[in-house]
Amino acid sequence: MYCRLFDRQTSSTHIRKLFVQCVNWNIKRLYTGATHKENAVELGDSTSSATSFATSVKARTKQRLSDDSILPFSAFLTDNFGRKHSYLRISLTEKCNLRCQYCMPEEGVKLTPRSQLLSTSEILTLARLFVQEGVEKIRLTGGEPLIRPDILDIIAELRKLEGLKTIAVTTNGMNLARLLPKLKDTGLDLINISLDSLVPAKFEFIVRRKGFHKVIEGIDKAIEMGYNPVKVNCVVMRGLNEDELLDFVSLTEKKPLDVRFIEYMPFDGNKWNFKKMVSYQEMLDHIKQQWPNLERLETGHTETAKTFKVPGFKGQVGFITSMSDHFCGSCNRLRITADGNLKVCLFGNSEVSLRDVLRSGASEEEVLQIVGAAVGRKKKQHAGMFNISQMKNRPMILIDTTSERHLSLPNKDPSGKLRKAVSDKKQLGTTVHNTELDKAQLTHTDAQGRATMVDVGGKVPTRRTATASATVILGPTAFRLIRDNQLAKGDALAVAQLSGIMASKQTSALIPLCHPLPLDHASVTLDLDEQQNAAVITATCRTTGRTGVEMEALTAVSVAALTIYDMCKAVSHDIIITDVKLVSKTGGKRDFHRHQ
Repeated sequence: MYCRLFDRQTSSTHIRKLFVQCVNWNIKRLYTGATHKENAVELGDSTSSATSFATSVKARTKQRLSDDSILPFSAFLTDNFGRKHSYLRISLTEKCNLRCQYCMPEEGVKLTPRSQLLSTSEILTLARLFVQEGVEKIRLTGGEPLIRPDILDIIAELRKLEGLKTIAVTTNGMNLARLLPKLKDTGLDLINISLDSLVPAKFEFIVRRKGFHKVIEGIDKAIEMGYNPVKVNCVVMRGLNEDELLDFVSLTEKKPLDVRFIEYMPFDGNKWNFKKMVSYQEMLDHIKQQWPNLERLETGHTETAKTFKVPGFKGQVGFITSMSDHFCGSCNRLRITADGNLKVCLFGNSEVSLRDVLRSGASEEEVLQIVGAAVGRKKKQHAGMFNISQMKNRPMILIDTTSERHLSLPNKDPSGKLRKAVSDKKQLGTTVHNTELDKAQLTHTDAQGRATMVDVGGKVPTRRTATASATVILGPTAFRLIRDNQLAKGDALAVAQLSGIMASKQTSALIPLCHPLPLDHASVTLDLDEQQNAAVITATCRTTGRTGVEMEALTAVSVAALTIYDMCKAVSHDIIITDVKLVSKTGGKRDFHRHQ
C-alpha cells in the first residue's frame, strides 16, 4: 500500500508524485471539507526509518504549502490557476427527441457508432475515479439523458459513491413527468429543465417538435414532488423570444422556479451571429423597467449565474453571461462527452479520449495522469466572444456528449499504450493526412533546418497590397474613456494610428528574415464597436516590389493594439488583444482573401 503525497508547482503543467512505501500503515485520504473531522494521515506501528522518512517528507511539504492547504484537493483536478474542479458533467447519450435550433444543425448530426460510446460500466468507472479525487457534484446531460434506458440504474450506482454530494440532470422535460417519481426515489437531487418559449407555437418552431404541454407538466410535477428550486433554462435569441423575458420572470411570482436566461452562444452548425445575441445587461435593463426594485442575490464563488429576485416573489431569475461577462476565474467544471472525451472548457476544441485510455488497459493511476495533464493545460479563460464565434467546436448536441486532441503525456509510459490511446489523429471529424504535410515547406529554413533569408532577386516586381486586422477588447470603462477622449495620456486612437504606421515601416528591423521594403502607402484605421466595448484596427500596406507586405500590415495592427493597451493599462489590465489576422493580400504568386 502507498501513501501518495502530491507536490505541485504552478510554474509547470506536470504533476509530480512522491510515493512513500509504508509498513503496516493505516491510510486515510486527506480532505478539507467540513464533513470530514480530520485532515491528517493516521499512522500505526512502523519501523523508525519509515517514520523518520515520512516525517521528513511531511516537513518539506509544509514548507511549500501552508498548514491549511496541505493536500486541499486532488492535484489531478487542480489547474495552474488554482481552480479546483469539483463538478463533473457526463453526457449519457448524443441522441435527443428534440431538434432545438441553437443546439442541433438543421441537417442533423452524424451520431457516433454505439461501439465508440462509453458503456455504462465505463461511465461508472470514470465517475468513481473523479469522485475519489474530490468531485462532489455530477450532472447527467445529453443529448437528452432521460431517453437512456438505464438512466435509473446509473443514478442508483452513482448514489453509492462515497463523497458524491449532488446528482443533477439537465433535461428537455419531455419524459420528466413520467419518470420523476422513480428518479427521485433513486436519488436525483437537482433538475434543470430547458424551456425557451411560453408560447406553444413558438416552442414548436424553436425545438422543431411538438410537446410544450409535456414540458410544463414536468415542471409542475417537479414542484409538486418538492424540488426547490426547479431550474428552468432559457436561451434568449433576438427576434425569437426576447419579447418573453417579462413573462418568464412572472413565472417566479407564484412558483419556486429559478429561471436562468442564457446568452446565445456559438456552436458548430447553429448559425450564430452577434446580432442574435441579447446581452445580460440588455436583458437586465429591460426587466428593471417592469420591476425597478429587482434585488441582486449573493451567490457562491463557483456559481455561473448572476442571480436576482423580485421582492415578494417565490422564485428568482439568473443570467448566465458566457459571452458578455465570462466567469472563467471561478470555473470548477469538467465535461465528459458521450464518446468519452474529456473537455476542460466548454468553448475549447481540445479534447482527450478517456475512453481510449480505459480500453487500452491503462491502470487507474495512468488514467488520472491523463486527466491531470489535461486539467493542467486548461487556459485562464476562454478567448472571448470574437474568437468563440469563429472557433471550430462541436455542435451543442454533441458537447455535453470528433475533436482536436492536443495533450502532452507523462514521460513514464513504457508500453506506449497511453500515447497510442490519445494519439493526435482526429481534428474535428477530419483526418490529417501526412501527404498534405509533406507538401508544405517552410521558406525560411534550409535543408538542414537552419534559418535562411529567401532570395527574391529573380522575381519580377509587381504591385502588392495586404490588409490585416486586430481587435482590442477594452471593457466598459476603458472603452468609454477612449470614446470620449478622456484618457490621462491623451488621444489613444490618434497615438495608436501613428504608431501602427511607424511600425509598418520598421517591420524588417522587428521581424527576423523579413526583407526591407519601400512602402508606397500605409494606412491604419481604428473603429470603435460600442456593443462589444472594443476597438477594431485595420491596416493596409502597398508596395511595388518582389515580395509581399502582409508582415508589414500585421506588424502595424499588432503595434497599434499594443499602443492602445499601453495607453489604457492604468485604467484596467483586463484588456484582451485578439483576432490578429491577415484579411487579404494581392499581387503575389497566390492571392488570399479571408472569408468572413
